[in-house]
Amino acid sequence: MTDGRRTWPRTGIGVDVHAYDPDPAPDAVLHLAGLAWPGERPLAGHSDADVAAHAAADALLSAAGLGDLGSNFGTAEPQWAGAAGATLLGEAARRVRDAGFEIGNVAVQVIGNRPRLGQRRDEAQSALSAAAGAPVTVSATTTDALGLTGRGEGVAAIATALVVPVASAAGG
Repeated sequence: MTDGRRTWPRTGIGVDVHAYDPDPAPDAVLHLAGLAWPGERPLAGHSDADVAAHAAADALLSAAGLGDLGSNFGTAEPQWAGAAGATLLGEAARRVRDAGFEIGNVAVQVIGNRPRLGQRRDEAQSALSAAAGAPVTVSATTTDALGLTGRGEGVAAIATALVVPVASAAGG
């Protein structure tokens, strides 16, 4: 974190993957990148299965040395059952700040065939940025029909986060 003269930023990487729900309720909605996607097949998970928000939270927790998404919000934690991904991201950001870090930014890439994020990218970035209290950028890609995302079995996301120790926490 510090070498006596400088406070160094820290980075973290987060990954999340969820399969599509094989038997969704008739009123179930896909949640992705802090947004509801009516008409799209929902993902299955302990919370709302928002892979973009989960990967962002995972990256933040990792960067701050606070573990990972599962160790903070795992299935053994009943209070997080059904929680919105944006709620988990907000709580992860709070924990990162409580640990003495400020959040520089988070970048998330969603990997999957559906939904098509392009037309809602700005809305997704706004929703995740509001949840994190810091800039979050969102991009998307496919895997050219390879793997579980390419076969349409689920959606994945990878995120990176940059956090910086605040001066008082770094001893300066």
